[in-house]
Amino acid sequence: MGAGPAGCAAAIVLARSGAHPLLVDRDAEAGDVLCGGFLSWATAERLRGLGIDAEALGAHAVERLLLFGSGRPVEIPLPRRAFGLSRKTLDSTLRRQATEAGAEPIVETIRQVNGHHVLGRQREWRPESLFLATGKHDVRGVTRPRPTDDPALGIRLRFRPSATLAKRLAGTIELHLFDGGYAGVVLQEGASANLCLAVRKSLLAEAGGNPVDLLSNLAARHPHFALRLEPGWREGAIETIGAVPYGWSASTTDPGLFRLGDQAAVIPSLAGEGIDIALASGIAAAEAWLQGGPAAAPAFQRKFYESVKDSMRWAGAAWSLAETPAAAHAGLAAARLVPGLIAPLMAATRIA
Repeated sequence: MGAGPAGCAAAIVLARSGAHPLLVDRDAEAGDVLCGGFLSWATAERLRGLGIDAEALGAHAVERLLLFGSGRPVEIPLPRRAFGLSRKTLDSTLRRQATEAGAEPIVETIRQVNGHHVLGRQREWRPESLFLATGKHDVRGVTRPRPTDDPALGIRLRFRPSATLAKRLAGTIELHLFDGGYAGVVLQEGASANLCLAVRKSLLAEAGGNPVDLLSNLAARHPHFALRLEPGWREGAIETIGAVPYGWSASTTDPGLFRLGDQAAVIPSLAGEGIDIALASGIAAAEAWLQGGPAAAPAFQRKFYESVKDSMRWAGAAWSLAETPAAAHAGLAAARLVPGLIAPLMAATRIA
């Protein structure tokens, strides 16, 4: 269920092994989903294993990370080449691979899941196995717990940068650290730029619930971030997603229910591993099903939980540091003195 990276990865493996998976999604064509516009070097390698070359899709190559907070920026070379690629291009390619392998695409909106009873707007199914891959959106009956104190929100602005800004962003992913959140900026295919924020709900509330005012407030406080908001940015479409349960992961499930992607583990986005978790979980779930059928789901879920829990913990620690000014200031100061300090943290947030 769900034709994003997790569902498509599972469908590709299943179909190539002779199964006949149904790829159910509410949209006939892939859209430009808010999250996941950065592909780490680990993600790019996993995509190659599925027969997809990010560079051949026009992805923007990324060689270094620039961290902005208090004081001067910190530049950190990435261990290997990463990429900026829109979810529309990525998901469209994965869908095509899945259908060419033999998966059957079905356009339907799923309203509720009750055990193995899947209720759609137009029809219903009672499959022996369900691969739940609905991203950050929950389906009634299989919801995840939501944080209630001050949850994280996702905000995204896509725009076409000026030649000056495009030159500044070439080969780079930027992370701008704020009190209560952070923003990532990266170029993608077609000379477009993707600006994505993970911020606390309280920050948006301070801006009267208006994302434009929130971005304006952050620009007023952070000069480097302000330079990324070029004239006319207010006319661009700003997308949001609420109450993202960063840090949540599933260690148990019922037989026949395989939880994939963000339905398996929601890693803080600054780690850049969300898409890799999606792909890895889809591949592992399909392989588990091929070996053990529906009964393999609980063992798969526990094994996948164990494989990502350390990366989740390190990413959570980095997130806490990034959104706390005093901790971020100390961390950036240490990184300036010892440039190699961030590399072990990058390695710790990758998944197996």
